[in-house]
Amino acid sequence: MRADVFTSDHEDFRHLVREFVAKEVVPHYAEWEEAGRLPRSFFERLGSLGLLGMAVPEDYGGGGQADYRYNVVLQEEAARALVTLGTVRTQLDVVLPYFLAYADREQRARWFPGLASGTLLSAIAMTEPGTGSDLAGIRTTAVRDGDTYVLNGAKTFITGGLLADLVIVVARTGSDPQDRRAGLTLLVVEDGMPGFTRGRVLDKMGIKVQDTVELAFDDVRVPVANRLGEEGRAFTYLGHNLPQERMTVAVGSVAQSRAALETTLDYVRQRKVFGTTVAAFQNTKFELAAVAAEVEAAQAMLDQAVLALVGGSLSGADAAKVKLFCTEVQARTVDRCLQLFGGYGYMLEYPIARLYADARITRIYAGTSEVMKVIIAKSLGL
Repeated sequence: MRADVFTSDHEDFRHLVREFVAKEVVPHYAEWEEAGRLPRSFFERLGSLGLLGMAVPEDYGGGGQADYRYNVVLQEEAARALVTLGTVRTQLDVVLPYFLAYADREQRARWFPGLASGTLLSAIAMTEPGTGSDLAGIRTTAVRDGDTYVLNGAKTFITGGLLADLVIVVARTGSDPQDRRAGLTLLVVEDGMPGFTRGRVLDKMGIKVQDTVELAFDDVRVPVANRLGEEGRAFTYLGHNLPQERMTVAVGSVAQSRAALETTLDYVRQRKVFGTTVAAFQNTKFELAAVAAEVEAAQAMLDQAVLALVGGSLSGADAAKVKLFCTEVQARTVDRCLQLFGGYGYMLEYPIARLYADARITRIYAGTSEVMKVIIAKSLGL
C-alpha cells in the first residue's frame, strides 16, 4: 500500500545500506550500546562509502544529492535490522541542513569536506535547562567584541555533543521587548576553543547508543567568521528546518513500528504456551491485526509527507500532524507487541524491550506531542 516514494536509485542505495548495516553495525551494536556512543571510526567508515555526504555539493567531496529520501532509506534499513543510528540521523537530518543552507563560501571550504568524510562530527545546541521547547526563552548570550563574539551559557540534552568537532550554538545577541523571537544567532563553536567544556554524559532510559550531554560556555571567543547566516535571524532559520527535523522523528517511528510488528510476528509463531503457539490465540491475531492496520495508516500518511517535503510544499502544521500521529502509533505498537512476549518482552536480550524504551523519547524531542497539538490548533484558527 506504499505510495510511489522511491526511485531505482533509492532502491540501489537501500541495497548498499542494508549490506552495510548487516556487516558493520549489527555485530558491534551491543558493544556500542554498552559504551553509550558510536565510535568515531564508524563515522569515517560511513563517510568513505559516501553515506554522510550525499547532500554535500560535489565540489566539497559530497554526492550532490540533496534528496531527503536517501535519509529515509538509511533510517528504514537501520530499523529493519533492529538497530538505531541516532547520532548519524541527527548529524544528517538536523545539523547538516543548517550548514548547507547558511554556510558562506569560506565556511563551506573549511567544513564541508570533513562533514562529508566523517572526520568532522557535528551537533546543534538549542535546548537549555529550563527552556525546553521555548526557544524564544534562550538565555545563552553572545556579545560582539571586535571580530569575535564572547559566548556564555549552558545547554542540555545535546545529541552527539560528546564527540562533536563543530557545535552550532543558538545564542542571544540582542533583545527586543516587543518580539521575544528576535536577536537569536547561530554560532559554530569548535572543539578546543578555550572556555568550551562538555559536562556529564546523561544516563537515558533508551537510545543508549546515542550520546547525550551537557555543554557549557564560559567566555568562549567565537570568531565572527564562525557565524552561520545573519546576526539575529536564528529563530527564522530554526523554523525553516523544524518540519524536516520532525519528519525525521516520524520516519524513525514508523520504521521502528514495522520492526516491532515483524519481530513480534516471528516470536508468536514460534513461542508455545498451553500446548500451542501464541499466534494461534484469537487475542494475538486481533492485536497484531490492529497494529498492522495502524502502522499501514501511519506509513501512508508519512509517505505523502515525505513527497511533500522533497517537493518543498510540506507546511509546519502538516509536519506536526505527521509527527504527532506517527509517534503515538509507535507508542501503541511497541506496547501491544511487548505484551505478546510476556515476561520475555521485559528482558533486554529481546529487541522488543529496546524498541519499547527507545520509543518513549519520540513524543518528547523535536517538540513534544503537546507542542505539536498547539501548532495544529493554530493552523485551524484556534
